[in-house]
Amino acid sequence: MPARASRPAVPARQVAVVVIGYQDAAHVTDAVRSALAQGDAVREVVAVDDCSTDGSVDLLARLAAREPRLRVVRLPANSGGCGTPRNTGLTAVTAPYVMFLDSDDVLPPGAVDALLAAAVEERAQVAAGLCVRRELPAGREVAWQAPLYATRAVVAHPARHPRLVHDTLCVNKLYRTAFLREHGIRFPDGRFPYEDFVFTARVLAAGPRTALVPDRVYVWHVRRSAARLSISLDRADVSNWRARLHACRTAHDILLAAGEKGLARAARAKFLDHELRMYVRELGLHDVRYRRAWWAHTRAYLAEYDAADWARSPTAPGRLIGRVVLASPEPRDLPRLRELAARPARLLPPYATDAGGTPVWSPSLPQVTLEPLLTRPLRLLPLAVDAELRPAGVLRLRLHDLYGRVARAGPVAVDAEWRRREDGLACGRRTALFETRPPSGDRPVRSASVTVGLTGRAALGPGTWELRLRLRFRDGTTREATAHARTDTGRPRRRALPSVRHGVVLVQPYATHSGALALRVAHGARGAAAVVRGRLRRLLH
Repeated sequence: MPARASRPAVPARQVAVVVIGYQDAAHVTDAVRSALAQGDAVREVVAVDDCSTDGSVDLLARLAAREPRLRVVRLPANSGGCGTPRNTGLTAVTAPYVMFLDSDDVLPPGAVDALLAAAVEERAQVAAGLCVRRELPAGREVAWQAPLYATRAVVAHPARHPRLVHDTLCVNKLYRTAFLREHGIRFPDGRFPYEDFVFTARVLAAGPRTALVPDRVYVWHVRRSAARLSISLDRADVSNWRARLHACRTAHDILLAAGEKGLARAARAKFLDHELRMYVRELGLHDVRYRRAWWAHTRAYLAEYDAADWARSPTAPGRLIGRVVLASPEPRDLPRLRELAARPARLLPPYATDAGGTPVWSPSLPQVTLEPLLTRPLRLLPLAVDAELRPAGVLRLRLHDLYGRVARAGPVAVDAEWRRREDGLACGRRTALFETRPPSGDRPVRSASVTVGLTGRAALGPGTWELRLRLRFRDGTTREATAHARTDTGRPRRRALPSVRHGVVLVQPYATHSGALALRVAHGARGAAAVVRGRLRRLLH
């Protein structure tokens, strides 16, 4: 439904916010204050400390002495996870509605009002809004599951909008307290990583009426350099992947047991499109032992899928990756799988065929057919573009043909621009025409060159810049793409370029986790030194 021109006043003292924390004295009071600052709609804030020893409870107690809406509960022993403290808070609340907040995150102004107004107006048991992931210390923000929250909407039953299974967070939502208690919906207790997967599945299985709002209602702080990483970031050991598989399996089983076959199938599709692609992008960063264990666990999990789970969009990137994993008993083709896991996906050569001329993954895995690529819409094809930054800022692009689809579509031009990761700033946009030449085996059939400004008035500012492309075809079709960083010509060289304004501009081309070309740019000697120090820290980490 369309957004309202104005929002009615929300009822006072209707919401409880449960804040959980462990050993987080540096941030917990900021989280609690952000909940208290939501205004009259908040009746109570229940801060549950999971037996911290860093002084968190003392800080909360001092704050509670000045704020009557704040209650502090300290667990007698550490639970080992997030589920038990959240359940403790849920038991303690008295308000008609409840929200959850982690100690290292914050609620933005107006979050509770937006969710409460939607829940009351639409008579919804659940109201959900936009969560943004804020990378610290840079401050870059990325919206989580943004398409779900593009406009205001009401979903009478989750089965009518299976995409809801993609948002497994519990913290960007407001719940009717009586609804949770009536259906016995709680988090897994004890140490259970990804407990919100299970909680969300239990909520969806109960069939709530759900209101969706486009407002920002939660800020998820991502601190990759923290001494103690969050569960979602601490992926160094394969035990994290095992825990994620267990949570995904449990969530699927909950939905299936509730008779929600469509939601259960959507949950399996979500795993292929999200979890599998995310971990495959990082697989090459791990040692052989990790990769073999990861591969074995993944094959066992995917073996539980049935034919219908694979039938829809069989060459969608996640499904294709899953079929390759199932087809091979040992890890293989990791660089190619990494590119396919990128967003948007890139399928690099070789483009093999079987004896009958049918497209297949490779000569050694002919059972993994790619035949649907021959009829898949151009905008959905995993097109591959190579990019190489040459001297004087010349960017050389090469577009690979994909079983003749690219040649038939007739690529005309490419718009290239750099986008700064920290703030999304776009710079240096250039357009180049593709050079046409006949295809030859797996060689790219089109190439183009553009010059990007690295020094002078057109210089890129300091920061990390990612290359974004828009491919244009003969019939007017356009396609967004990223570029594969070529490494067959040697490791990209760092360049220190003279600059009248800055003295020196340091440009470091590199490949991201997904294999895409990016640049680190620093101005002046001090900036260049900072880039080098940052590189050393990343290597050590």
